[in-house]
Amino acid sequence: MSNRGKIVDDGRAVCNSEQDAWRDQAPASSEIRDRIGRQVEDALAFLGKPAAQRSFGEVEKAVISFVFVLGRLLLNYFLAWRNENSVGEVKQMKTAGCRVRPAQPRLLGTYFGKVRYWRTYLRRRGGSGVYPLDIVLGLPADGFSFLVMGLAARLSTMVSYDQVAGLLLNFLSWSPSKMSIEKAVLGLGRYTAEWFETAPPPEGDGEVLVIQFDSKATPTATDSELEKRRRKRGPRMAGSSPRHRGREKRRRRGSKPRRKKGDKSKNGRAATLVVMYTLRVAKDAKGKRILEGPINRRFYGSYAAKRHAFAIAQREAAKRGFHPSSGRLIQIVTDGDEDLTRYAGEFFPGVIHTLDVMHVMEHLWEAGGCLHKEGSPELTTWVKKMESLIYRGKALEVVGLLAEAVAGIPKTGPGNKGKRERLESNRDYLLNRIDQMNYAWLRRQDLELASGSVEGAVNHVIAKRFDSGGMRWIRERAEALLQLRCIDLNGDWEAFMAFIEQKVTQAARRDRKAHRILTWRPAPLPQLGLTA
Repeated sequence: MSNRGKIVDDGRAVCNSEQDAWRDQAPASSEIRDRIGRQVEDALAFLGKPAAQRSFGEVEKAVISFVFVLGRLLLNYFLAWRNENSVGEVKQMKTAGCRVRPAQPRLLGTYFGKVRYWRTYLRRRGGSGVYPLDIVLGLPADGFSFLVMGLAARLSTMVSYDQVAGLLLNFLSWSPSKMSIEKAVLGLGRYTAEWFETAPPPEGDGEVLVIQFDSKATPTATDSELEKRRRKRGPRMAGSSPRHRGREKRRRRGSKPRRKKGDKSKNGRAATLVVMYTLRVAKDAKGKRILEGPINRRFYGSYAAKRHAFAIAQREAAKRGFHPSSGRLIQIVTDGDEDLTRYAGEFFPGVIHTLDVMHVMEHLWEAGGCLHKEGSPELTTWVKKMESLIYRGKALEVVGLLAEAVAGIPKTGPGNKGKRERLESNRDYLLNRIDQMNYAWLRRQDLELASGSVEGAVNHVIAKRFDSGGMRWIRERAEALLQLRCIDLNGDWEAFMAFIEQKVTQAARRDRKAHRILTWRPAPLPQLGLTA
C-alpha cells in the first residue's frame, strides 16, 4: 500500500512515491492506465485478505490511502492522455520561429496531493517558452489547482491561516504553506470587485427591499508595528533552544513603551457592512396583510469609506429591480450615525429611513438615569412609559417631556450640571432624528423597527474572523478576506471560483501564457462612490 505522502509545500515540494517511475521521463498514458488497474487490484486484494484482528478503523484508514493514490493516478492519466492528444493545439500555437522542445515535467498541487505530469514545450526564438497543455486547460502558473486555492481561501474566511494549513494537513495529508495560503486570499481578492459588479441578482425577490448598515472596528497594525514587520531580521542564534532565542530577540527589541492613559491598543479601523434582503407581501390566517422574509439576504463588507458602501447598495438595489424610478418600496435601517443619515439621503432620496428602535431605548434609559436612581422601580416605570409613547408614534411628545425634565433640574447643585448635559444630549439626539421614528406607522405596515439583522451580521461576518486576540490587520489585506467571506456567506463561492477560472483561462489563451493568481500585493481599497 502506498503512503498518501505527508508533505507541506514550502517551495521544494516532493512528489509521491507512486510517481517515481516517471520522474526522469514522460510516461505513456497506457502505462499509467495499467498502474491504475494494479492500484485497484491491490486495494481489492487488501480488503479480501483474511485478517480477523483488523478493526474497521484500520481498514477505513487504508482505504483512504488507496483512494488518494488512485486520485493522483487518475489525474496523471488525464494529463498524460491530454498531452498525447494535443497535436492540433501545439500546431495552432506554433508560430514562425517557434520550435518544439523536449517535454518538460511539472508538479501540480491538487486535492489528492502533488501530481507530476509532462507537457510539450514550445520555445520562441529569442523569447520565452509556452506550454500549450497548461494554456488549453487553464492551469494557473502558481503550481496549485483552482480547487486547492479555492479550498484554502474559503477556509481562510473562517479560521486563521495557521489553522487552515493544519486542517489541510490533517484531512489531505499535505498543505500549501501559510504564505501560499495568504497569497491565494490576496490573489482571489483581486477579483471580488468585478464579481460583485457583474454577479446576477438573486431570483424570487419580494416586493419590499430592506437595507441595513452598520460598522465594526477591527484591530489594525500601527506604523511602529508595520516597521517591525518589514525591517530586516537579525541573524538567528544557532545551537540554542527556542526559549533562549526568544530572550535574545526580546533583548535586541528592547522593552515596549508604556501606554499613556486613554491610549487604545486596538488601533481600530472600521469596516462597513451592508445587509440587503426583501420581504414578500402575504396574508395571515385572518386575511390581514403581512410581510414575510427575509428573502435572498446578501452581505457586502468593505474597509473603504462609508460612502462606498452606499454606492454598492444603490447599485445592488437597482440590479434587483429597486432603482429610483421603479416606485417600489425601499426601507433603510441605521443606528442613527450622522454619516449614514447623510449618505442615505444622497443615494436613496425619498426612501423610508428608520432609526433602530433599540438605540432609541438606550438613550431613554440613559436619560431616565438622570431622573431616577439606577435600578429603581421608578426608572423602569418611567422608561416603560416613554417606550409606550415611542411605539404609539408619539416621539415628539417624548422629546417634549425630556425638555421639561431638563427645565425642572436646577442649574446649580451637586451633579445637576452633568444631569442637564446628558438629558440635553439625549433630547437633541431624538429631536434630530424625529422623522426616522414613525414606529406606529411602521408597525401597521409590518416593516422593520430595528437593525437586528445587521447587528448580528457584524458579529458573524466581521468580529468572529477579524477581532480575536493578538490580531493586527492591514486594511488592504483584510479587505480581500472580508469580501471573500461575504461571497461565501452569500452562497456564491462556487459561482465565484467558476468566474475566476473562466477569466484566467480566457486570459491564458489570449496571451498564450499561463497566468498567476497568487500574489503578495493586495488590491487597493475600492473607490466606487468615493469620487462622485
